[in-house]
Amino acid sequence: MTAPREDFAEILRLVRPGARVLDVGCEDGELLELLSREKRIDGQGLEISPTGVSACLAKGLAVVQGDGDRDLDHFPTRAFDYAILSKTLQQMREPRHVLSELLRIADQAIISVPNFAHWRMRLSLMSRGRMPETRALPDPWWATANIHLCTLRDFTDLCRELDLRVDACAALSGGKPARPITPDGLLENWRSETALFLLSRRTEPQAKRVARNLLGEVDLPKPQDPRPKPRRGRR
Repeated sequence: MTAPREDFAEILRLVRPGARVLDVGCEDGELLELLSREKRIDGQGLEISPTGVSACLAKGLAVVQGDGDRDLDHFPTRAFDYAILSKTLQQMREPRHVLSELLRIADQAIISVPNFAHWRMRLSLMSRGRMPETRALPDPWWATANIHLCTLRDFTDLCRELDLRVDACAALSGGKPARPITPDGLLENWRSETALFLLSRRTEPQAKRVARNLLGEVDLPKPQDPRPKPRRGRR
């Protein structure tokens, strides 16, 4: 059995056994299969590619075909313990909205993003004057699916704007095992090729509760009597 991808190995460490997990952009289900085997999770995948959906179904995984940019809105609030988005946020059309939705439908989100401020990126831009091609971002500019690249500092700024708490953060570089870091550190914005975050909300979202009667029907509020109540006089 081959060793899991270094970011998958760190995700496996973070997810608690038996948790409810949504893997957004699950591709062929490699991560879901790993989590199901090692942590016995209750997992579900969301994948836009028909090929990826077919591969997941062939492995016996629960998956629905959908677009993370649009279809997260249809998931109920706090339906999962973890929502995972591995090296995919930079491909989303609305990354701010996607990140906010992940932490509406799950208690915690696990996000990994390539860091465009890594020293190899900076060196390539400075020396070659071209869009970098590295291990974390291997595709040429005209073939990449990435449309919203960011730096470690950009991402932490967005987390603050959305009032998200960074519960844990690790750097992944050069295929080495994950290294715990403080993401706000200036040095890490140079050293981290990819960063993996465990996030939660500082203020938990509350699901809107609907009152129902014993038959399961929605209880509508009773109309108030428009007539003023008679005032009692003093005795």
